Amino acid sequence: MNILGIIPARYGSTRFEGKPLALINGKMMIQRVYEQSKKADRLLDVVVATDDQRIFDAVTAFGGKAVMTSSSHKSGTDRCREVVEKIGSGFDAVINIQGDEPYINPLQINQIAELISDEDTQIASLCKPIHDLDELLSHNAVKVVIDKNGKALYFSRYTIPFQRNENDTSKWMDLRTYYRHVGIYAYKSLVLKEISALPQSGLELSESLEQLRWLENGYSVRMGVTEFESYSVDVPDDIKKIESVFKNC
Repeated sequence: MNILGIIPARYGSTRFEGKPLALINGKMMIQRVYEQSKKADRLLDVVVATDDQRIFDAVTAFGGKAVMTSSSHKSGTDRCREVVEKIGSGFDAVINIQGDEPYINPLQINQIAELISDEDTQIASLCKPIHDLDELLSHNAVKVVIDKNGKALYFSRYTIPFQRNENDTSKWMDLRTYYRHVGIYAYKSLVLKEISALPQSGLELSESLEQLRWLENGYSVRMGVTEFESYSVDVPDDIKKIESVFKNC
């Protein structure tokens, strides 16, 4: 299966303007994401999708591929769809790679590529077991519940499932495995075009989670479980934390 890796990258961000061009251990973040993605041997090609000339120029300067996209897109999914419309005619599937994870593990990209290669998979994503109570209870950590076939039943910022018979939340992880959603997606190319045309749904607006739009419209999301930790940059202070973790890389 021919799979295209797309890294959406916006310059404008309310919490960190110009984030893709920020230096992480001496290299621009977008360059680190691109180089890590190129190490995934299941991808036929990798391209950065951006709405800013500065990012486009920076990517081409270090030898990467970039495509200019509209500045009106509301999500990375929409930006991926535009790239597919422009250059993706020869690709069966697309992986939407987060542009703010400078040290994304290529094995995670290969894992989700394997999932989307299944002919019955429409959309794929990853999740990681939760071992920390603060993460379990945090509304910033999106949780996912999976059925016996590995498909997502629901995503929520709330801790799901709720343990009705145990009031002590510190014991909840002893009762079952909870999963945090890892924000990387793969879509069959035709499915990407379909879901991009869907209007926002009630569940999506309630939780501010785009993937709920897909579930609410009857699409299935195949989940893979990963043990690799992901480190994203949301605000400038996150850079020092990540540099400390990967100081020898």
